[in-house]
Amino acid sequence: MEVKPHQQSAELSNFISKILRENFGKGPESVHVSLGSTFITIYIRNFLSPTERVLLAQNQVETVQQTRDLVMQTLIPEIKAYIKIVTGMEIREFYYDWGLHNKSAMFTGICSDSSSVELPVKEEYSGKEEIHKEIIGISREAEKKPAEVYSCQLNPRTLLVIRNGILVSIEKQLIRQGMREELKLAKRTLEKRLLHNNGHFEIILNTKVNDIFVDWDFDLDKSVIVFIMNPTK
Repeated sequence: MEVKPHQQSAELSNFISKILRENFGKGPESVHVSLGSTFITIYIRNFLSPTERVLLAQNQVETVQQTRDLVMQTLIPEIKAYIKIVTGMEIREFYYDWGLHNKSAMFTGICSDSSSVELPVKEEYSGKEEIHKEIIGISREAEKKPAEVYSCQLNPRTLLVIRNGILVSIEKQLIRQGMREELKLAKRTLEKRLLHNNGHFEIILNTKVNDIFVDWDFDLDKSVIVFIMNPTK
């Protein structure tokens, strides 16, 4: 029997809610799964445990991020395996980021082959060229101009941007010296400040941007940025 995309999304949403609740002590208010071609995004809202709330009140942001990062290393294989069971997608790249100020989170998977239910993405959208220019400008300020930028809309709410070739020599040396976590924490702080303080995105996209997430695969010298927007009515 053919499994429809909304059924796949619902099953994955329930699984993510359950696994987060079991491992963090509190589950999210909602989990929104978007499938498109070789991509999957999982947008998590109102996700913050009582302990984390106390730590954030004491300005212990890095402590919360480091703890979550440690937990995620044990959860990622299980999440990827479940996505494969439900959708047939073999996830080869997995990215995640926390929007602690919004109590939100984003998981992003990229696979080699499309899901069992073919869902095309929108590679041409209004403002694409301008979005790429803004992303290149932010990348140049934070590290260097990307060798390549790709973007697409999975749906009216979710815009995905992929950058290839962004690491500078000093970052590559830090990675070789085993300072991946320190580098990721520093890049999160810097790039998210640049992304969130950019007033052009909402003008270009002609909609409110609710959340922006960013993560990196240092081995691939690759980064994923996800914009969560208000759907156009």
